[in-house]
Amino acid sequence: METPRILAVQALENKRLLVKFANGLEKVYDCMPLIERFKAFKLLEEEGFFKQVTVDPGGYGISWSDEVDISEFELWTNAVEVMTT
Repeated sequence: METPRILAVQALENKRLLVKFANGLEKVYDCMPLIERFKAFKLLEEEGFFKQVTVDPGGYGISWSDEVDISEFELWTNAVEVMTT
């Protein structure tokens, strides 16, 4: 299965992201493991910077800067699906 493209992303509390995919699914991604493990992601500890997240052109990932980004594959594979009622 091909990884769906990203339509939208929203910064949530506790360094989590709400990611909306082109296939209609929404998932929540926890950035804390990246922040704790990788030096480049330490910038995300700053709340103002974290909230500046944007979807990359074409929906192939999200980014905060040229150095800090996450691919659509990582988000699709490791985020938790939001259950709707």
